Amino acid sequence: MWVDGVSWSIGCHHGAVDETSLRSLVGQIRSGETSADEAVTLLRRLPFAELADAKIDHHRALRQGLPEAVYGPGKTLDQCVAIVAELLDNGTGPVLVTRVSEAQRTALLAAHPGAVASGGVLTWRTAERRPGVVAVVTAGTADTPVADECAATLTAYGVAIDVVSDVGVAGLHRLLAELDRLTSADIVIVIAGMEGALASVVGGLCARPVIAVPTSVGYGAGLEGVTALLGMLASCAAGVSVVGIDNGYGAAVSAIRALSLATP
Repeated sequence: MWVDGVSWSIGCHHGAVDETSLRSLVGQIRSGETSADEAVTLLRRLPFAELADAKIDHHRALRQGLPEAVYGPGKTLDQCVAIVAELLDNGTGPVLVTRVSEAQRTALLAAHPGAVASGGVLTWRTAERRPGVVAVVTAGTADTPVADECAATLTAYGVAIDVVSDVGVAGLHRLLAELDRLTSADIVIVIAGMEGALASVVGGLCARPVIAVPTSVGYGAGLEGVTALLGMLASCAAGVSVVGIDNGYGAAVSAIRALSLATP
């Protein structure tokens, strides 16, 4: 038992701190297998593992309900490999690396086989299916990379998805033909560039929570997604939530948090 962030050999799944681990620790205290002093030592500091260039947050699943994910851009191949190794060896939930480059993908799959690759996301240990369905709706085919990141994240955490593609307002009849799919979902994520109008239209057509993702798709006045972002923020459809430009991962996590409220 050493406690500087990594090796929790007493009942805590090799460093992971989640509800299951804590319940196990409480059980061991009750049975006398672990002393109160040992438990206090384990819990005194927030558990994280300190690598050469990163501090891996093993406590995040307990605080936020989801383990830490890895953002690929800006990280060296060695950093990616080491961080994923720490999460796999000392955690229990899904391990995600988002927006991986081809070089990162090759290095990670060589070092840690078995990942599912989808939408620029690598996933190890996909979670069990959880209740709820999220509709992932795109305005156009050019929005697909952001939608793929969103869908891959939802799938990694066990959420069923229904992808409704290419139903932007330039051809509104396409959206109306899919309206039943949107109204039957628990949450709708709308991904659109240009002027971002699709989020307002969907928000006005269905009662489900709508999470809008502006994308950097568009011509000059689109300002690389700023116009869509401002349009979504100014939506006349009350209650539409908006995440950052191209942030498919963030939209997925927002949906997962909302679904967790409905889970006993």
